[in-house]
Amino acid sequence: MKNRNIINTVSAIILALFALLTLFLSSSVIFDWFGIRAEEGNYVLFIVWANFISSSLYLIAVYGFIKRTKWTFWVLITALVILIVAFIALQFHINNGGIYEAKTIKAMIFRMSMTLTFSLVALVKFNKSLWRKYSY
Repeated sequence: MKNRNIINTVSAIILALFALLTLFLSSSVIFDWFGIRAEEGNYVLFIVWANFISSSLYLIAVYGFIKRTKWTFWVLITALVILIVAFIALQFHINNGGIYEAKTIKAMIFRMSMTLTFSLVALVKFNKSLWRKYSY
């Protein structure tokens, strides 16, 4: 029983830190806070907006982890879909000669991997009926 609480708490803390960092960085570029926009170089605005929206969804998912709700999985999957669509659009942008930073691709792959990981944790932790239905 305590292991479940530890996993939920650790997941919520890591996701909250990730969400707050993402929210700060993406909003700093969008709203040009602290001169971060100039430091980012050739950023792709729709990627920044996808990250901004995802960070808001991450914060909702943190609440879901704390409350142990089934919908946490769906919030994270929504964020993952937004990131995947943005990543596909980024590939079109690159193929059409759009400017970008190489670190953007790495960051998007990392962000999608993190989101998928947290989605799977939420699925396993909060959707017990799914596992009971298919257990033999």
